[in-house]
Amino acid sequence: MNPRVKVAFLCVHNSCRSQMAEALGKHLAGDVFESFSAGTEPGARINPDAVRLMKQVYGIDMEQTQHSKALDHLPAVDIAVTMGCNVHCPTLPCSHREDWGLDDPSGKEDAAFLAVMKRIEEKVLDLKRRIQTGRLE
Repeated sequence: MNPRVKVAFLCVHNSCRSQMAEALGKHLAGDVFESFSAGTEPGARINPDAVRLMKQVYGIDMEQTQHSKALDHLPAVDIAVTMGCNVHCPTLPCSHREDWGLDDPSGKEDAAFLAVMKRIEEKVLDLKRRIQTGRLE
């Protein structure tokens, strides 16, 4: 059996969108790819609103299994996904790269977080399907 594809979700602070993507990748697509996340300037902790809402909606406690980390803490990856940083997005050597163009919900109301979480869920499932069918492009 082939080893699972390694996917890194990247953001500047690795505190919100990339953390949610890592958690949802593990939860929804762990049978197809391994999920990691990191940032160029990691924050001190995961966004508390993201933690609360991921627990509420998906039953995932990100604080138990994840923490903010720098790019140099990642293994070699096959796919790098940037979240849509609107600043200098991190880069990482990989065979495929894409940007999901997600707005940062930090500091906004729950509805903004829930909308981003739903888009991440859709995009994780789409990435899973594309990996399974060999159609990343």
